[in-house]
Amino acid sequence: TVTAITRMITTALEQTYCDLWAEGEISGYLHHSSGHRYFALKDENAIIKIVLWRSVGAYLKFEPKNGQKVRVRGDITVYEKGGNYQLSAKEMLPIGIGPLELAFRQLHEKLSAEGLFAEERKQPIPEYAGKIGIVTSPTGAAIRDIINIARRRNSSVQLIIYPARVQGDGAEKSIAAGIEYFNTREDIELIIVGRGGGSLEDLWPFNTEITVRAIAASRVPVVSAVGHEIDTTLSDFASDLRAPTPSAAAELVIWSQAQFREQVEGMLSSLASGLQNLVDQARLELRALVSRS
Repeated sequence: TVTAITRMITTALEQTYCDLWAEGEISGYLHHSSGHRYFALKDENAIIKIVLWRSVGAYLKFEPKNGQKVRVRGDITVYEKGGNYQLSAKEMLPIGIGPLELAFRQLHEKLSAEGLFAEERKQPIPEYAGKIGIVTSPTGAAIRDIINIARRRNSSVQLIIYPARVQGDGAEKSIAAGIEYFNTREDIELIIVGRGGGSLEDLWPFNTEITVRAIAASRVPVVSAVGHEIDTTLSDFASDLRAPTPSAAAELVIWSQAQFREQVEGMLSSLASGLQNLVDQARLELRALVSRS
């Protein structure tokens, strides 16, 4: 029977051709409403159908496009009702550029087109913030650095910490929740979002759409302080101020009591000097009037 022949073919193909890598150009790409992705992979001589199930696609760092060259790892499977064979994908990588770098570029292009990175959207940073919300890990080096600098510059500034996950799957939801929480409080004047250094993978939660949109939607000004000076994230573009490190963020936004005192003393000295000049001038004018009388 047709069924028996097809079963024989299915067994032969699926047991023989497992865990293969195929390289080619994407064609006929369809991201179905079910979450599954269907497309063909072709080169100059042949074409093979690819299915990428939703459970696998959830871990993709970039969105495939027609014409894009990729490598796909998977198993040959047979769709018996259609009499077709296909490659059931388990992994997909872009050729010529890393998947995270490609994802960064794609999301930057998308959100930039929406105006989320526009300069006119950015809010001014308060010069003398009295209460600052910090979204970061409560045990990381970033919060220790910020606290130490705050104690040195101005111990009267209150730091409220939202203990967020800043690495790994789901961290972006934790970061966004922290930003949203501080937006529910009327006493928070500024938010610092960040973490210490790490690899591109470690910093990835700050390159996700969830985090970026939470920053862009914040009514409270947000300072992005992620990684080291050489690191750039999409959170930096969306924030109202980008600080090269968490320590630099603290130096930038926590006003110095010593400097403030010096400014006040300088102003008082200038006022006293101005008043003394007025008194001296009035005395001279009075003497002149007396001498003419």
